[in-house]
Amino acid sequence: MSGPLLCEGRVVAITGAGRGLGRAHALAYAAEGAQVVVNDLGVGLDGTPGPGSPAAQVVDEIRSAGGTAVAHGGDIATTEGAASLVRTALETYGRLDTLVNNAGFLRDRMLVNLDEDDWDAVTRVHLKGHFLPLKHAAAYWRAEAKAGRRPAARVVNTSSGAGLLGSVGQGNYSAAKAGIIGLTLVAAAELGRYGVQVNAIAPAARTRMTEGAFAEAMAVPDGGGGGGGVFDAMAPGNVSPLVVWLGSVASAGVTGRVFEAEGGRITVMEGWRAGPGVDGASRWTPAGAGDAVLALLARAEVPGAVYGV
Repeated sequence: MSGPLLCEGRVVAITGAGRGLGRAHALAYAAEGAQVVVNDLGVGLDGTPGPGSPAAQVVDEIRSAGGTAVAHGGDIATTEGAASLVRTALETYGRLDTLVNNAGFLRDRMLVNLDEDDWDAVTRVHLKGHFLPLKHAAAYWRAEAKAGRRPAARVVNTSSGAGLLGSVGQGNYSAAKAGIIGLTLVAAAELGRYGVQVNAIAPAARTRMTEGAFAEAMAVPDGGGGGGGVFDAMAPGNVSPLVVWLGSVASAGVTGRVFEAEGGRITVMEGWRAGPGVDGASRWTPAGAGDAVLALLARAEVPGAVYGV
Protein backbone atom coordinates (compact mmCIF):
# COMPACT_ATOMS: atom_id res chain seq x y z
CA MET A 1 0.00 0.00 0.00
CA SER A 2 1.34 3.42 -0.92
CA GLY A 3 1.31 6.22 1.64
CA PRO A 4 0.64 6.05 5.38
CA LEU A 5 -2.10 3.83 6.76
CA LEU A 6 -5.25 5.78 7.53
CA CYS A 7 -5.58 4.57 11.13
CA GLU A 8 -1.97 3.90 12.04
CA GLY A 9 -1.62 3.97 15.84
CA ARG A 10 -5.34 4.40 16.54
CA VAL A 11 -7.20 2.11 18.92
CA VAL A 12 -10.65 1.10 17.75
CA ALA A 13 -13.36 -0.76 19.69
CA ILE A 14 -16.11 -2.40 17.62
CA THR A 15 -19.20 -4.02 19.11
CA GLY A 16 -20.83 -7.02 17.48
CA ALA A 17 -17.63 -7.57 15.50
CA GLY A 18 -17.66 -11.36 15.34
CA ARG A 19 -19.72 -11.62 12.17
CA GLY A 20 -21.18 -9.67 9.27
CA LEU A 21 -20.64 -5.94 9.18
CA GLY A 22 -18.76 -5.80 12.47
CA ARG A 23 -16.27 -8.42 11.35
CA ALA A 24 -15.76 -6.60 8.05
CA HIS A 25 -15.16 -3.33 9.93
CA ALA A 26 -12.66 -4.98 12.27
CA LEU A 27 -10.66 -6.45 9.38
CA ALA A 28 -10.74 -3.15 7.49
CA TYR A 29 -9.57 -1.10 10.48
CA ALA A 30 -6.75 -3.55 11.15
CA ALA A 31 -5.70 -3.37 7.50
CA GLU A 32 -5.37 0.41 7.93
CA GLY A 33 -3.09 0.03 10.94
CA ALA A 34 -5.56 0.22 13.84
CA GLN A 35 -5.29 -1.82 17.02
CA VAL A 36 -8.74 -3.38 17.34
CA VAL A 37 -10.85 -4.45 20.31
CA VAL A 38 -13.21 -7.05 18.83
CA ASN A 39 -16.38 -7.30 20.90
CA ASP A 40 -18.91 -10.07 20.40
CA LEU A 41 -21.10 -11.86 22.91
CA GLY A 42 -21.49 -14.88 20.63
CA VAL A 43 -25.29 -15.04 20.63
CA GLY A 44 -27.70 -16.35 18.03
CA LEU A 45 -29.65 -14.25 15.57
CA ASP A 46 -32.46 -13.78 18.11
CA GLY A 47 -30.07 -12.81 20.92
CA THR A 48 -29.94 -16.17 22.71
CA PRO A 49 -26.54 -17.61 23.70
CA GLY A 50 -24.69 -19.51 20.99
CA PRO A 51 -21.82 -22.01 21.06
CA GLY A 52 -18.60 -20.08 21.59
CA SER A 53 -17.78 -16.51 20.72
CA PRO A 54 -16.64 -15.63 17.19
CA ALA A 55 -14.65 -12.66 18.52
CA ALA A 56 -11.55 -14.82 19.01
CA GLN A 57 -11.82 -16.09 15.44
CA VAL A 58 -11.78 -12.53 14.10
CA VAL A 59 -8.79 -11.71 16.31
CA ASP A 60 -7.00 -14.73 14.85
CA GLU A 61 -7.80 -13.51 11.32
CA ILE A 62 -6.39 -10.08 12.09
CA ARG A 63 -3.25 -11.45 13.71
CA SER A 64 -2.70 -13.92 10.86
CA ALA A 65 -2.70 -10.96 8.48
CA GLY A 66 -0.09 -9.17 10.60
CA GLY A 67 -2.49 -6.94 12.52
CA THR A 68 -3.11 -6.32 16.20
CA ALA A 69 -6.34 -7.16 18.01
CA VAL A 70 -7.81 -8.40 21.28
CA ALA A 71 -11.14 -10.09 21.94
CA HIS A 72 -13.81 -8.81 24.33
CA GLY A 73 -16.84 -10.94 25.20
CA GLY A 74 -18.80 -8.63 27.48
CA ASP A 75 -22.47 -7.68 27.14
CA ILE A 76 -22.28 -4.05 26.01
CA ALA A 77 -25.94 -3.49 26.91
CA THR A 78 -24.93 -3.64 30.57
CA THR A 79 -23.02 -1.00 32.50
CA GLU A 80 -20.22 -3.40 33.43
CA GLY A 81 -19.95 -4.84 29.93
CA ALA A 82 -19.75 -1.41 28.31
CA ALA A 83 -17.28 -0.15 30.91
CA SER A 84 -15.11 -3.23 30.46
CA LEU A 85 -15.01 -2.65 26.69
CA VAL A 86 -13.40 0.73 27.26
CA ARG A 87 -11.25 -0.68 30.05
CA THR A 88 -9.98 -3.45 27.76
CA ALA A 89 -8.82 -0.87 25.22
CA LEU A 90 -7.07 1.21 27.89
CA GLU A 91 -5.44 -1.72 29.68
CA THR A 92 -4.32 -3.41 26.46
CA TYR A 93 -3.31 -0.47 24.29
CA GLY A 94 -3.26 2.53 26.65
CA ARG A 95 -5.91 4.55 24.82
CA LEU A 96 -9.17 4.53 22.87
CA ASP A 97 -9.62 6.64 19.75
CA THR A 98 -12.66 5.28 17.92
CA LEU A 99 -15.84 3.48 18.96
CA VAL A 100 -17.95 1.69 16.37
CA ASN A 101 -21.35 0.68 17.76
CA ASN A 102 -22.64 -2.18 15.63
CA ALA A 103 -24.09 -4.96 17.82
CA GLY A 104 -27.68 -6.03 17.28
CA PHE A 105 -30.15 -8.77 16.46
CA LEU A 106 -33.76 -9.19 15.30
CA ARG A 107 -37.03 -10.48 16.68
CA ASP A 108 -39.42 -9.58 13.89
CA ARG A 109 -43.17 -9.54 14.49
CA MET A 110 -46.14 -7.59 13.21
CA LEU A 111 -47.21 -5.09 15.87
CA VAL A 112 -50.25 -7.05 17.02
CA ASN A 113 -48.01 -10.08 17.60
CA LEU A 114 -45.04 -8.21 19.07
CA ASP A 115 -44.83 -8.98 22.77
CA GLU A 116 -43.09 -6.97 25.45
CA ASP A 117 -40.10 -9.30 25.70
CA ASP A 118 -39.41 -8.98 21.97
CA TRP A 119 -39.66 -5.19 22.22
CA ASP A 120 -37.39 -4.99 25.27
CA ALA A 121 -34.78 -7.40 23.93
CA VAL A 122 -34.29 -5.61 20.61
CA THR A 123 -34.36 -2.05 21.96
CA ARG A 124 -32.02 -3.12 24.77
CA VAL A 125 -29.25 -4.37 22.49
CA HIS A 126 -29.60 -1.85 19.67
CA LEU A 127 -30.38 1.35 21.57
CA LYS A 128 -29.09 0.75 25.07
CA GLY A 129 -26.17 -1.13 23.51
CA HIS A 130 -25.25 2.08 21.69
CA PHE A 131 -25.82 4.39 24.65
CA LEU A 132 -23.72 2.58 27.26
CA PRO A 133 -20.47 2.14 25.28
CA LEU A 134 -20.85 5.73 24.06
CA LYS A 135 -21.35 6.97 27.62
CA HIS A 136 -18.25 5.22 28.98
CA ALA A 137 -16.06 6.15 26.01
CA ALA A 138 -17.24 9.77 26.26
CA ALA A 139 -16.38 9.88 29.97
CA TYR A 140 -12.82 8.81 29.13
CA TRP A 141 -12.50 11.36 26.32
CA ARG A 142 -13.92 14.17 28.47
CA ALA A 143 -11.38 13.37 31.19
CA GLU A 144 -8.60 13.42 28.60
CA ALA A 145 -9.75 16.79 27.26
CA LYS A 146 -9.96 18.27 30.76
CA ALA A 147 -6.45 17.03 31.47
CA GLY A 148 -5.19 18.98 28.48
CA ARG A 149 -4.97 15.97 26.16
CA ARG A 150 -7.76 16.84 23.73
CA PRO A 151 -8.49 13.68 21.70
CA ALA A 152 -9.30 13.29 18.02
CA ALA A 153 -12.03 10.84 18.98
CA ARG A 154 -14.59 9.32 16.64
CA VAL A 155 -17.86 7.43 17.12
CA VAL A 156 -19.68 5.62 14.32
CA ASN A 157 -23.18 4.45 15.22
CA THR A 158 -25.17 1.93 13.20
CA SER A 159 -28.72 2.85 12.30
CA SER A 160 -30.71 1.43 9.37
CA GLY A 161 -33.05 2.34 6.57
CA ALA A 162 -35.69 0.90 8.89
CA GLY A 163 -34.89 3.70 11.33
CA LEU A 164 -35.21 6.31 8.58
CA LEU A 165 -38.34 5.05 6.83
CA GLY A 166 -39.78 2.25 8.97
CA SER A 167 -40.04 -1.44 8.07
CA VAL A 168 -43.16 -3.61 8.19
CA GLY A 169 -42.82 -6.36 10.79
CA GLN A 170 -39.95 -4.56 12.52
CA GLY A 171 -41.58 -2.05 14.84
CA ASN A 172 -39.12 -2.75 17.65
CA TYR A 173 -36.06 -2.65 15.37
CA SER A 174 -37.26 0.46 13.50
CA ALA A 175 -37.92 2.33 16.75
CA ALA A 176 -34.48 1.42 18.12
CA LYS A 177 -32.70 2.42 14.93
CA ALA A 178 -34.57 5.73 14.80
CA GLY A 179 -33.54 6.30 18.41
CA ILE A 180 -29.90 5.75 17.46
CA ILE A 181 -30.14 8.64 15.01
CA GLY A 182 -31.49 10.92 17.75
CA LEU A 183 -28.73 9.75 20.10
CA THR A 184 -26.13 10.47 17.41
CA LEU A 185 -27.32 14.05 16.96
CA VAL A 186 -27.32 14.76 20.69
CA ALA A 187 -23.91 13.15 21.23
CA ALA A 188 -22.38 15.13 18.36
CA ALA A 189 -23.69 18.37 19.87
CA GLU A 190 -22.64 17.58 23.45
CA LEU A 191 -19.25 16.00 22.88
CA GLY A 192 -17.76 18.23 20.21
CA ARG A 193 -16.19 20.46 22.87
CA TYR A 194 -14.09 17.47 24.00
CA GLY A 195 -12.77 16.61 20.54
CA VAL A 196 -15.32 13.90 19.80
CA GLN A 197 -17.08 13.51 16.45
CA VAL A 198 -20.19 11.33 16.25
CA ASN A 199 -21.82 10.12 13.04
CA ALA A 200 -24.18 7.32 12.03
CA ILE A 201 -24.50 5.00 9.07
CA ALA A 202 -27.54 3.27 7.60
CA PRO A 203 -25.95 0.30 5.86
CA ALA A 204 -27.43 -2.21 3.44
CA ALA A 205 -25.44 -5.43 3.29
CA ARG A 206 -25.70 -9.19 3.59
CA THR A 207 -25.66 -10.21 7.25
CA ARG A 208 -27.42 -12.78 9.40
CA MET A 209 -30.14 -10.21 9.98
CA THR A 210 -30.81 -9.47 6.32
CA GLU A 211 -30.07 -12.65 4.37
CA GLY A 212 -33.17 -14.36 5.75
CA ALA A 213 -35.55 -11.41 5.60
CA PHE A 214 -34.43 -10.27 2.13
CA ALA A 215 -33.05 -13.49 0.69
CA GLU A 216 -33.39 -12.58 -2.98
CA ALA A 217 -31.89 -9.09 -2.66
CA MET A 218 -29.03 -10.34 -0.47
CA ALA A 219 -28.05 -13.37 -2.57
CA VAL A 220 -24.49 -13.54 -3.84
CA PRO A 221 -24.59 -12.87 -7.60
CA ASP A 222 -23.27 -15.53 -9.96
CA GLY A 223 -19.54 -14.96 -10.16
CA GLY A 224 -19.60 -12.51 -7.27
CA GLY A 225 -18.12 -14.72 -4.60
CA GLY A 226 -15.27 -16.46 -6.33
CA GLY A 227 -13.19 -13.86 -8.05
CA GLY A 228 -15.32 -13.86 -11.18
CA GLY A 229 -15.15 -10.11 -11.57
CA VAL A 230 -18.83 -9.55 -10.70
CA PHE A 231 -19.38 -6.85 -8.08
CA ASP A 232 -21.12 -8.29 -5.03
CA ALA A 233 -23.03 -5.18 -3.99
CA MET A 234 -24.33 -6.69 -0.76
CA ALA A 235 -20.96 -7.86 0.58
CA PRO A 236 -20.56 -6.35 4.07
CA GLY A 237 -17.03 -5.21 3.29
CA ASN A 238 -18.43 -2.60 0.91
CA VAL A 239 -19.67 -0.57 3.88
CA SER A 240 -16.41 -0.69 5.84
CA PRO A 241 -14.33 1.88 3.90
CA LEU A 242 -16.77 4.64 4.90
CA VAL A 243 -16.76 3.44 8.52
CA VAL A 244 -12.95 3.39 8.59
CA TRP A 245 -12.72 6.89 7.15
CA LEU A 246 -15.30 8.24 9.62
CA GLY A 247 -13.24 6.69 12.43
CA SER A 248 -10.00 8.27 11.30
CA VAL A 249 -8.47 11.72 11.77
CA ALA A 250 -9.06 12.31 8.04
CA SER A 251 -12.76 12.91 8.80
CA ALA A 252 -12.02 16.06 10.83
CA GLY A 253 -15.00 18.42 10.83
CA VAL A 254 -17.59 15.78 9.88
CA THR A 255 -20.01 15.24 12.76
CA GLY A 256 -23.71 14.88 13.45
CA ARG A 257 -24.33 13.30 10.04
CA VAL A 258 -26.10 10.18 8.84
CA PHE A 259 -24.81 8.31 5.78
CA GLU A 260 -26.49 5.55 3.83
CA ALA A 261 -24.01 3.02 2.46
CA GLU A 262 -24.89 0.26 -0.01
CA GLY A 263 -22.60 -1.41 -2.52
CA GLY A 264 -20.60 1.35 -4.13
CA ARG A 265 -23.02 4.12 -3.19
CA ILE A 266 -22.66 6.61 -0.32
CA THR A 267 -25.52 9.02 0.38
CA VAL A 268 -25.78 11.86 2.89
CA MET A 269 -29.18 11.45 4.50
CA GLU A 270 -31.06 14.67 5.25
CA GLY A 271 -33.32 14.54 8.28
CA TRP A 272 -36.40 16.39 9.39
CA ARG A 273 -36.58 19.93 8.03
CA ALA A 274 -39.42 22.42 8.07
CA GLY A 275 -41.55 21.99 4.96
CA PRO A 276 -44.60 24.00 3.89
CA GLY A 277 -46.29 25.87 6.74
CA VAL A 278 -49.03 28.37 7.39
CA ASP A 279 -49.77 30.69 10.33
CA GLY A 280 -53.45 31.53 10.84
CA ALA A 281 -52.52 34.20 13.44
CA SER A 282 -55.25 32.86 15.76
CA ARG A 283 -56.56 29.56 17.09
CA TRP A 284 -57.73 27.21 14.37
CA THR A 285 -61.08 25.49 14.35
CA PRO A 286 -60.75 21.72 13.86
CA ALA A 287 -62.22 21.98 10.38
CA GLY A 288 -59.97 24.93 9.55
CA ALA A 289 -56.91 23.06 10.78
CA GLY A 290 -57.88 20.13 8.59
CA ASP A 291 -58.26 22.32 5.52
CA ALA A 292 -54.88 23.90 6.23
CA VAL A 293 -53.19 20.50 6.62
CA LEU A 294 -54.62 19.19 3.36
CA ALA A 295 -53.43 22.31 1.53
CA LEU A 296 -49.95 21.94 3.07
CA LEU A 297 -49.72 18.25 2.20
CA ALA A 298 -50.53 19.08 -1.41
CA ARG A 299 -47.36 21.20 -1.45
CA ALA A 300 -45.16 18.88 0.60
CA GLU A 301 -42.76 16.22 -0.63
CA VAL A 302 -44.10 12.68 -0.56
CA PRO A 303 -42.20 10.66 2.08
CA GLY A 304 -40.24 7.58 1.14
CA ALA A 305 -42.12 4.31 1.29
CA VAL A 306 -41.92 2.13 4.40
CA TYR A 307 -39.94 -1.04 3.69
CA GLY A 308 -42.23 -3.97 3.02
CA VAL A 309 -45.22 -1.97 1.79
